Amino acid sequence: MLFDIDGTLIRRAGPHHREALVEAIRRTAHVETTTEGVPVAGMLDRDILATMMRTAGMSRAAIRSVMPEVIARAQSIYVRRAPDISSKVCPGVRNLLRRLTARGVVVGLVTGNLSRIGWRKMERAGLRPYFRFGAFAELARDRAGLVRIAIRRARKERWIGRQSAITLIGDHPNDVLAARANGIRAVAVGTGIVPLAELQAHSPLIAIPDLRSLKLDDLL
Repeated sequence: MLFDIDGTLIRRAGPHHREALVEAIRRTAHVETTTEGVPVAGMLDRDILATMMRTAGMSRAAIRSVMPEVIARAQSIYVRRAPDISSKVCPGVRNLLRRLTARGVVVGLVTGNLSRIGWRKMERAGLRPYFRFGAFAELARDRAGLVRIAIRRARKERWIGRQSAITLIGDHPNDVLAARANGIRAVAVGTGIVPLAELQAHSPLIAIPDLRSLKLDDLL
């Protein structure tokens, strides 16, 4: 079972993530940027950073040059400043993760967050012990690529077999599309900013208002 983070596991986690991206660019590229006007929902952090810098007038060559350091700095800044977000966990998440753990299901992350940011959010939300592994923004060009990495890792470690059922749970059409691109099942939850009706239009296997409604017997 693979989970997105923002809008799926946690929501309204504060401005600290965006602020880390802005400050990392400021410190590294010495350019003032903003996430205003950037459709960050469903995007990978690296693409958000590139869009911010491009909007600020930086050339593609300059962006490529500074990106590794920007990524490293953004993660360091967020890890130091991340607040307690245990109260920001979405409805039904803790109970679902407990039930999955009890049934021996392999649970991982597939997220647009950079790796240290994603893991730090899980720590500060009190969810870290439930997740065995993850695929993060710096590892692939798009979300479908992250799903491929996660599946490949789980099979390589022999946590799952070729015939194992795999499900991606997310709150954005990009999650549904990434699942479809990899031939796995998609569960769409309406706890993010995308209305449930819009998620249903992309034909996930299941579309629910929040994870309290998810019946494991439909998936396991």
